[in-house]
Amino acid sequence: MTLIVHHLNNSRSQRILWALEELGLPYELKSYQRDAVTNLAPPELKAVHPLGKSPLLEDQGDVIEESGAIIQYLLDTYGEGRFQPASGSKDALRHLQFMHFAEGSAMTPILLQLYTSRLGEAAAPLQPRIQEQLASHFGYLESQLRPSGHFVGDDWTGADWMLSFPAEIAVMQGQGAAFPKLADFVAKAHARPAWQRAREKGGAYYGY
Repeated sequence: MTLIVHHLNNSRSQRILWALEELGLPYELKSYQRDAVTNLAPPELKAVHPLGKSPLLEDQGDVIEESGAIIQYLLDTYGEGRFQPASGSKDALRHLQFMHFAEGSAMTPILLQLYTSRLGEAAAPLQPRIQEQLASHFGYLESQLRPSGHFVGDDWTGADWMLSFPAEIAVMQGQGAAFPKLADFVAKAHARPAWQRAREKGGAYYGY
């Protein structure tokens, strides 16, 4: 088995490295650098997938795209029951929803903020709505953290890996005081030896 991760610097593909490190799986890392001017991925990634985006995972001749799909694939194929709740349980449904929430609902206002930030005053009419949606989604995540500090059950799961990115964005935007549970979640994630190994291999990203 040779897993290959196509990893873009300063990107959500960092979560895939973290997942692989937590699972203890060997993998080959192929790193790509964003354009210093446009911040876009390099054209070389289009040789792997037509959209030229990362992360991408190669396994046994298959190229798997989308962070949530990659993590679910790793859990189902190599997890041996670890890092996800038992199939058919209520926590399994919760896990499924959060796996999709991370790249669906949560990322929409985050990306809108990122793109409109380059428009200056032209984006001013959109900002109240974007900020309201950011606060709403971060507040929802804050409310969904269990007393254990996790989103599903009492230990780390793939949902925690996926939701780490929007939680990090909240903290990076200086909202740790408004969402202390999210801030604590991020601190605990970053203290994980597997997260630290992933950062060492994948490089610093978004200030971390």
